[in-house]
Amino acid sequence: MESRCENCIIRQFSSLRAMTKEELKRVSDSKISKTIKKGEAIFEEGDKLDGVYCVRDGVSKLSKLSANGSNQIVKLASKGEVIGQRSVVAEEHVNLSATAVSDMEVCFIPKDGIINTLHTNPNFTLEVLRHMAHDLKEADDVIVNMGQKNVKQRMAQAFLYLKTNFGEDKEGFLNLTLSREDIANVVGTALESCIRIISEFKKKGYLATSGKKIAIADEKALLDLIEGF
Repeated sequence: MESRCENCIIRQFSSLRAMTKEELKRVSDSKISKTIKKGEAIFEEGDKLDGVYCVRDGVSKLSKLSANGSNQIVKLASKGEVIGQRSVVAEEHVNLSATAVSDMEVCFIPKDGIINTLHTNPNFTLEVLRHMAHDLKEADDVIVNMGQKNVKQRMAQAFLYLKTNFGEDKEGFLNLTLSREDIANVVGTALESCIRIISEFKKKGYLATSGKKIAIADEKALLDLIEGF
């Protein structure tokens, strides 16, 4: 699992790609590699982080606990993404919880390595700002979808998102298997409603299932549903 940051291909997918080789060497000397088991928390909402986490493998769900006790999943962070960045830069407690959806390998990078580089490397600063802007755009899209699309449309969109971003296995099932509760939390609906809609989509031939695994059987039908046809 040990890998030098300056030789790691994963950094090409994150803001770390804008660091110089010397900066990456310093980060690599201070980082800590960790294995996070499925279901384990990386950090909890309200924590004060002493650094950021670079995802080397696996997927994490970033979620916000609502007043009624339900979790809204706002993002799925996968290989190459850096999580906790906004909290460290803004020197704020984290606004979201991060939990492993699958077994994960992450590198914890102490905040000094990030903050010092922000002060000395404008290319890195710009890259961090770009990633934050992208996260804000994704958050905007979530808000718009919650307000303008009904639950069935959001469910259809969630399944297509999983296919586009995480792909399918050789049998045609989605590579990332989320629990029904997690799917409900991505969409922003009750678990019972989520289960009922999956059953309806299956009867209509939009989806196929095998245990917890889900396959998209009719992508065009899901796209038409999203567009309101």
